[in-house]
Amino acid sequence: MRREELEGLVEAGETLDVEFKGEERHPLSDGDLVETVVGLANRPGDHAGLLLVGVEDDGSVTGARPRHEAGITDPLRVQALISNRTRPALTCRAELVQVQGHEVLAIEVPAVRTPVGTSDGKYLRRTLTAKGEPRTVPFHFHEMQSLQADRGLLDYSGLPVRDATWDDLDPLEFERYRRSIRESRGMGDASLLPLTDAELAKALGTVEANHQVTAIRVLGLLLFGREEAVRRLLPTHEAAFQVLAEGRVRMNDFLRWPLIRLMDEFLGRFRAYNREEEVTVGMLRIGVPDCPERAFREGLANALIHRDYTRLGTIHVQWRDDGVEISSPGGFPDGVRLDNLLVTSPRPRNPLLADAFKRAGIVERTARGIDTIFHEQLRVGRL
Repeated sequence: MRREELEGLVEAGETLDVEFKGEERHPLSDGDLVETVVGLANRPGDHAGLLLVGVEDDGSVTGARPRHEAGITDPLRVQALISNRTRPALTCRAELVQVQGHEVLAIEVPAVRTPVGTSDGKYLRRTLTAKGEPRTVPFHFHEMQSLQADRGLLDYSGLPVRDATWDDLDPLEFERYRRSIRESRGMGDASLLPLTDAELAKALGTVEANHQVTAIRVLGLLLFGREEAVRRLLPTHEAAFQVLAEGRVRMNDFLRWPLIRLMDEFLGRFRAYNREEEVTVGMLRIGVPDCPERAFREGLANALIHRDYTRLGTIHVQWRDDGVEISSPGGFPDGVRLDNLLVTSPRPRNPLLADAFKRAGIVERTARGIDTIFHEQLRVGRL
């Protein structure tokens, strides 16, 4: 790494990708060094992180202390230390760089696809606090599942749910799914209509089965679960419809219903609150809604399909004086950013769930959902 590049990183301060560890007061132990590297490896993102030993938290360069015999630091031995004390073994690149007259130990930490821990079983991750400050915190198991789902390595909706049985699924929800197909104007998978409930469950991948059902998956409860079963077995699932008018809360309902039922309910409430203004253009009168229904439908489906179901949290649909806001727990999947949101290829966090919504005729699954929202808002002049 060039000195000028490193000086620029030091001047910019600590970020999610760059961490400083000063040794002015006391040396950084091998254990603390390895734990810091593990935290950087487990942070979100698909590019390398950087640990700078010899830079204080405030960005002042005080230099790295010698780590080995004869008052030197051997970068190759640092690399070997990290490799030997991480599981799976991390291959980092370490080098000594002169910065402001001091020697800084720069360790480049590669991006990883699966969680990494220390050899004694400690898992950490680097993240941002509510104030936007980077911190290294414990890495819990459900967060590991979330990370793997973000990176396309795990479909949480396909995991079996312990203690769930066939009786936890509601026949009315199976019929609701079939009705969605019938009303989709050819977008749904009509080949699913004549199937029995058990055959439909197998076809969508909502259960584990050979000749008989052996397990109910998360997807099964999300699509077909009885309300009581969803509350008991999927405590992370919740959705709220809120109406905020003139600074007051007019409606504040929290629901734990299966997803197709939620879609129906929220669309019904949307239609009740969505006002339409008539605009005269020549001899024509054109109705301009507060929010296009197609845009709302795509936004709601996106929130339900792509939310992170490993996290406690609530999908919020907030009807405000100045518009509709839909929020969903979980950030963008790996590789999706604000600057490529309209052009990136589809990366569903829950592929089985996305496929079930497509076969129900609710979404097209052509990666055009955000485009559709944007286009519909433009069409009615709401952007």
